[in-house]
Amino acid sequence: MYRFLLTPRWWGINLFLVLAIPFCVFMGSWQLGRFEDRVESHEAAEKRSHEAGKGPARPLTELLPVDKETSGERATATGRWDRQLLVPGRELDGKQGYYVLGLLRTDGGKALPVVRGWLPGEAGKAKAEAPKLPSGEVTVTGALQASENSGTDGVHKAGGLPEGQLGMISAASLVNLVPYEVYDAWVTVDRSSDGMTAVPPSAPQGSGLDLKAFQNLGYTGEWFIFAGFVVFMWFRLFRREVEFAKDAELGLVPREDEAGSANGASGAASAGDEAEPATATEAGAETQAEAEAEAGTASGEKAKAQS
Repeated sequence: MYRFLLTPRWWGINLFLVLAIPFCVFMGSWQLGRFEDRVESHEAAEKRSHEAGKGPARPLTELLPVDKETSGERATATGRWDRQLLVPGRELDGKQGYYVLGLLRTDGGKALPVVRGWLPGEAGKAKAEAPKLPSGEVTVTGALQASENSGTDGVHKAGGLPEGQLGMISAASLVNLVPYEVYDAWVTVDRSSDGMTAVPPSAPQGSGLDLKAFQNLGYTGEWFIFAGFVVFMWFRLFRREVEFAKDAELGLVPREDEAGSANGASGAASAGDEAEPATATEAGAETQAEAEAEAGTASGEKAKAQS
């Protein structure tokens, strides 16, 4: 009954089953692992954001380059203020305002962008009201942050800002404004002065439970569903073949030799049916010819009698 499993067709089906199930399980497990990594990263980022500004400060050079582990760590740098810029369109505690950004020239010659604080209002109208930069050498301590990009909240992407304003805090946006190198990072100070409000550090991008995390979870379910579907289809095909074999044993399904004999008999019968009309036609033609011959003979005899 199960000899059909040894046919080439079923060898191919079984091979597909053996390869497809482990592959689907592997892909589902991998997607699940990606989701768990994002959850752990989110939890670690929240923990670091709560602890930001509370640990011991370390030299800036020891924390660079900024990554998910060093973002939010307290950093310290020493230098002199060079110039000040305003960063418009920044929200804090539900209010619109702007950042006051200073460029600190360190001993190595590079400049470190430092957010000195936040002020309410519009940056264009308050340019003259922004606190002046202190003179002399200063030491800055604050939470280290990665450079902003076009996906950061509050970033001004359109461009065309007035002189003295900056839409994005990053080395790429500052390279054309200053003649010296800029660190690919920035610091928000722990404590602000001159009436400004300190800007709290934010969690690094890509560390939260965003749409990609839930996409990984959805892909996990899809791969496991595919594995179950493969098994379901195999059992369905197997059951159909078994039922077909049982029907053949009970004679409910004609075998190939019986089907061939039946087809031969049917063909002979059809040929006989076609031959009968042909025979009848031939007989009719012979009868008609005989009648015409007799009619001709009778006409000849009558003509002789009249003559």
